Amino acid sequence: MGLPGRGSLVFHPPRGGVEAGMWVSHNVKVRDCLASTSVTLKRCLKLGVTMAKSKFEYVRDFETDDTCLPHCWVVVRLDGRNFHRFSEKHSFAKPNDIRALHLMTKCAQTVMEELEDIVIAYGQSDEYSFVFKRKSNWFKRRASKFMTHVASQFASSYVFYWRDYFEDQPLLYPPGFDGRVVVYPNNQTLKDYLSWRQADCHINNLYNTVFWALVQQSGLTPAQAQERLQGTLAADKNEILYSEFNINYNNEPLLYRKGTVLIWQKVDEVTTKEVKLPAEMEGKKMAVTRTRTKPVPLHCDIIGDAFWKEHSEILDEDS
Repeated sequence: MGLPGRGSLVFHPPRGGVEAGMWVSHNVKVRDCLASTSVTLKRCLKLGVTMAKSKFEYVRDFETDDTCLPHCWVVVRLDGRNFHRFSEKHSFAKPNDIRALHLMTKCAQTVMEELEDIVIAYGQSDEYSFVFKRKSNWFKRRASKFMTHVASQFASSYVFYWRDYFEDQPLLYPPGFDGRVVVYPNNQTLKDYLSWRQADCHINNLYNTVFWALVQQSGLTPAQAQERLQGTLAADKNEILYSEFNINYNNEPLLYRKGTVLIWQKVDEVTTKEVKLPAEMEGKKMAVTRTRTKPVPLHCDIIGDAFWKEHSEILDEDS
């Protein structure tokens, strides 16, 4: 047996007689002391648990369980709050302001880079939809967490990057965005949702293109232009654009007609780095290429199957 370390307490067994009786008595006292210490320790621990709570803890029982269903796509859609007024106050170009659209996309890219598990985003006009992967367990899939984190990140980015896109237009007041969370059970319903948003983009942009052509080029008032377009179909609007303004709607920029899709892609980024060799006094600037994955904007059709076949990894559950 090894020798006891310094400070160790060593008991030698009794040899008999009075010494044995003293040993038994001492052993009983040690056991009683340990038992008393154990009871005291348990009481202290119990008291500590009690002290950690207060009588007001019961209010947590009123919190709603907003856990999103498992194995479903979680979609967060943001819409600009009262952006009709906001666009007028900040002199947005009509029917489309390229600066505002690019700013919205920049904010959406920031959301995708800062938050986790977003596989694709789609935006048009003053709205953006963010799709979280089916297996995401981000914040235990709480809908309130999904919505508030996306909305706050997007809104703060809108203010932060405003001057990069509106150099000559000061931000007169902070913008607001409302949000909602919807879960979709399978790939087809998710594709149908995104198709719905892109179809909405086409319908709204066609109307706005004709409406503002009537106002800006024909001199109609907004009320007169609205009355002129009441009850018209897509073919009627296309005819007005072509016959009266020589505009072929199919030649309008894809950004306006299709909206913006953000997907993750590998991109080569070239940066300049100063390199100094041991034998040289001054460093040389050299171009360095690095590859990283980032959200890239596309302006294409997502209603047909071609996009989903080309980017099958988006719906891959293991991606």
